[in-house]
Amino acid sequence: MEGSTVAYALLGWPADGPTLRLDHREFAYAGKFVMSATGKAVAYRDGDPADPEAVLAAAAFDADRTDEATLKIRYLTVRQDARGGGLGARLAAFVAARAAGRGFDRVAIGVNNAFSYEALSKAGFAWTGAESGLAELVLARPAETPADRDPGRYRDGLDRFREREGLTPAERAFLDDRRGADPPAPVTPPGPDATE
Repeated sequence: MEGSTVAYALLGWPADGPTLRLDHREFAYAGKFVMSATGKAVAYRDGDPADPEAVLAAAAFDADRTDEATLKIRYLTVRQDARGGGLGARLAAFVAARAAGRGFDRVAIGVNNAFSYEALSKAGFAWTGAESGLAELVLARPAETPADRDPGRYRDGLDRFREREGLTPAERAFLDDRRGADPPAPVTPPGPDATE
């Protein structure tokens, strides 16, 4: 990835029926991106954003089933060899900015691990205090601006992950390192036709 340009693209909204065939060995939730019922956005390099070989990160989203003013990011995945560089956070911020342009007031996502929680916090999301039935913390933000960076709420979310059994050593070390920390600095969302 070094030396290559990263760009961001919206492949389509749910009504457009975009699909994306990602390699299940490289991306979590790869099979979910084949479905045409959700919109798709990608971070990619060197080529066509619809070319799975060029994709570094992908998001699938649609309107929340219980609140039409909320866009729900259903899946956000980063290729294994591209993790840890902020692509997921920037892609989530990119999707939020596009949601505002489509008339959504709010963007929400459920996260099931502390690493995703941190990435989405960088994208301007904050824990709502709610959990889904899938052991996910529900994070949200206004579509047009990042959520308030409330340190107490941020730490409460991390505490929820600390309470879980079966954490990996990497998760435990990450959570220990973040004890008492303030929310991370937000990323700047990539603009339209963005490259970095």
